[in-house]
Amino acid sequence: MKIKKHLSFSSLRSMMSERFLSIPDWRQPGKVSISLHDALMSGFACMCFQDPSLLQFQQRMQEEQHQNNLRTLFDVTNIPKETQMREIIDSIDSEHFRPIFKALYSRLQRGKHLEQYQLLPSIYYFPIDGTQFFSSKEVHCEQCLVKHHKKGNPTYSHQVLQGGIAHPDCTEVIPFMPEQIVNSDGVTKQNCEMNAAKRFIGNIRKEFPQLGLLIGGDGLFSKQPIIEAILAQRMHYLFVAKQDDHKYMMEWVDGYDNLDRVEWEDEAGRRHVYEWVNDVPLNGKEDTIQVNFLRCFVMKADKCGKEKIVYRNSWVTDVDVTSDNIKILVRAGRCRWKSENELFNVMKNHGYYMDRNYGHGQKNLAFNFYLLTLLAFLFHQIAELTDKQYQACRKKFGSKKHLWEKLRSWIDIIIFDTWEQLLTFALAPKVGLVQWIKPP
Repeated sequence: MKIKKHLSFSSLRSMMSERFLSIPDWRQPGKVSISLHDALMSGFACMCFQDPSLLQFQQRMQEEQHQNNLRTLFDVTNIPKETQMREIIDSIDSEHFRPIFKALYSRLQRGKHLEQYQLLPSIYYFPIDGTQFFSSKEVHCEQCLVKHHKKGNPTYSHQVLQGGIAHPDCTEVIPFMPEQIVNSDGVTKQNCEMNAAKRFIGNIRKEFPQLGLLIGGDGLFSKQPIIEAILAQRMHYLFVAKQDDHKYMMEWVDGYDNLDRVEWEDEAGRRHVYEWVNDVPLNGKEDTIQVNFLRCFVMKADKCGKEKIVYRNSWVTDVDVTSDNIKILVRAGRCRWKSENELFNVMKNHGYYMDRNYGHGQKNLAFNFYLLTLLAFLFHQIAELTDKQYQACRKKFGSKKHLWEKLRSWIDIIIFDTWEQLLTFALAPKVGLVQWIKPP
């Protein structure tokens, strides 16, 4: 039996701190009052505790108690003012964040925590999708995407192509460094996401030469150019294939007298029918690629006993579909919503406020704040998987949002020397109250 390595909040914090310290400072020595490290860790702390006012409260604690939780929990030596933090983070090249995501993934891999995410032997399911994290009709920068309207002012936005490791049986999604969608990617949603996706998978392969991935996506991606790009990077794919988007292929599939088929009934009495056929043309062009087609129907009987289809979908993949893997492939295809629900939806609506404008800046601030928010989300996801204290806190408080509301309230009045002290206090506040309140 392989033993999973415990990854504590403190060890993850130390790794983040080391990575931020390694970013080169371009500013003139002797004229710097706030280090890059302190600005980045302060920004990360705001995202981690989901509190834009965190710096003000901790500065007040420093003045009153000569100590603060930014120092003890995040290694921040000098607390920056909000304007200082924004100016510094705005000027940092976003590529400096890439090694941090890689290091966090490597920690999970070495700790044996990702073995449960293998969908097929040595292959992880990796859904990708685009999302918008900033939009305004007034505030904008050179990096903004611009949408012109027939009437009124244009809309400025920032968007990314995001992906992460997911599994039908795992709640947590493990996000990777995203790819920012830029002006040169095109003017249509399809071109923008396609071009960003090609860069995205290329960067992943450079960083992880041996990582086995099954790239998942909606019908936007089930086109030959992106499929060929994925295969060129020695990756696999599982994309939604809609009837209207693939009429030639669907006619080909319908030409078979019988498709390979399995049926089963779930605990709720719904009948599942899975069908597949391997080696069919994706389109009618001379250079078309061959794909493997699979589809799913879920039927449920009404009160009169008549069956109605309550769910249907179809996909294309390069994985050879068999009776042994059809169920897990369908489950993976159906769990693509995790990237939107467990990642984007959580970051937008469950305390992270991904689409809130913490500051737009003139260079990289908007994207860097998104990356800091994503790192905070990943920080919490890793704790959900690996930190027993945090797992106990989540069980006690129920929702993640409720837990972090409590943690925020405590760090504004009590100094905690370590993350372990904070989480122990969360589990038994009356026991730790006298021990950890620092005298003024």
